[in-house]
Amino acid sequence: MLIEGIYAAITTPFYPDERLYFRKIEANVARYSRSLLSGIVVLGSTGEAVMLDDAESRDTLRVAAEAAAPEKVLIAGVGQESVAATVRLAEAAAKSNYDAVLVRTSSYFANQMSTAAVLHYFRSVADRSPLPVLLYNIPVYVPYQIPIEVIAELAQHPNIIGIKDSSGIVDRISATVEATRNAPRRTVTVTPIFEAATGRMLAPRQEATGSFVSAGDLAGGTAVASAPPAVPIKTRTKEVGFQVITGSASALLDCLKAGASGGILAFAAFAPQACQEVYLAFKDHDLALAAEKQERIAQPNKRVVGQLGIAGVKYACDFNGYYGGRPRSPLLGVTAAEKTEIERILDLIRN
Repeated sequence: MLIEGIYAAITTPFYPDERLYFRKIEANVARYSRSLLSGIVVLGSTGEAVMLDDAESRDTLRVAAEAAAPEKVLIAGVGQESVAATVRLAEAAAKSNYDAVLVRTSSYFANQMSTAAVLHYFRSVADRSPLPVLLYNIPVYVPYQIPIEVIAELAQHPNIIGIKDSSGIVDRISATVEATRNAPRRTVTVTPIFEAATGRMLAPRQEATGSFVSAGDLAGGTAVASAPPAVPIKTRTKEVGFQVITGSASALLDCLKAGASGGILAFAAFAPQACQEVYLAFKDHDLALAAEKQERIAQPNKRVVGQLGIAGVKYACDFNGYYGGRPRSPLLGVTAAEKTEIERILDLIRN
């Protein structure tokens, strides 16, 4: 699977009584689907994945997938504390037609997660997952930073296709890119303009209206309506290696320069266009414009995402026309003063 470009790490909306708000999930995903984003990540850290039980996680994955446009790459956060639970959620994501899974390190027994245990965990998940695996390094929430040499070793696994690194350390991104340069290359299916071809795009499709009658039936004097033929899409292939994705909007441009193929960003949950502008300017080799666009989001990201956290992201979604709502208890919502601050910060970053 090609993982390239900007992905929104989306929130999980709740009713005031903390039940899942499926209508708002659908509305948010439908709006992201109309953007230039490459894809959507459901049940990552921004999605409060650890706050949901198993049934809620499965329902959230299903509802989000049903609302997403076929051309958007869907990545499911499935990291759980055990291999068995992680694999079960990966299987549920596959049934909902996701394209890849994002797997964090098991962390409750952090002091027992030796290098051997971490390798065993990720390899065991990758061996059994029906979908390609993206490693997830997020030291701000998981008290374990995956060593570069461990990433390099895991990159040799045929079902581990990349990593989302949310450390925000550009040198670490550069070192990961270099350490995985010799990882096995894969042939992936892409569109004629080298964008990712998702599983939902490649699934057999039917014409929207009308019925199909074959020429043979007409010549034989019968006219029995039948299902129309599948409409294929044109594809080509591309060779890709181990894909490194940044999780830091504040360091997005520097990470792209260091070899990252894109970003999975909480900032894109409420300002996808602002993130996309950095990426597009970089791809157009207009580094001056990319730097200008990067400067525009760097400090807002540090404050809203880095300091105010889930509550800040959710209120920023509300302010920019998505549904955020409050985080699930015990997390608290932002204060009135913080709401005013977020509104001031985002006044010129509307989406």
